[in-house]
Amino acid sequence: MRNHSEMRADSLSDIMFFLMLFFLIVSTMAAPQVIKMKLPKADAGKSMTKKKLIQLSVTADHKFYIDKTEVAPEDLEAQLAAYVKNINEEVMVIARADKDAPSQDLVTLVAVSNKLKLNVSIAVEKPAS
Repeated sequence: MRNHSEMRADSLSDIMFFLMLFFLIVSTMAAPQVIKMKLPKADAGKSMTKKKLIQLSVTADHKFYIDKTEVAPEDLEAQLAAYVKNINEEVMVIARADKDAPSQDLVTLVAVSNKLKLNVSIAVEKPAS
């Protein structure tokens, strides 16, 4: 008579399911911003959550975005006006500029927002404590 060693794998599928679920949840929270940018740092600031937020972004290589949609610089005002027209609540614009982007690009974002009479704030990164 021979002895057979046997390994039971009944609970292995449960463990794999929970690992897959964990990584799925963590991966959705890991990178909420698709546009990779390095923001300048500021010591003081406040968070805005009461209004509909629209992100105007400009990258170091002079690409403009309304939320996650790339826009030509000359079409920024017209497309932002059309975008805001479809929103039925108060709008707050967050201007995000890469720290290596020319300052004129950030001024352009703020000027377009002001021309459309939108509240605008500049996004910065908190310094490490």
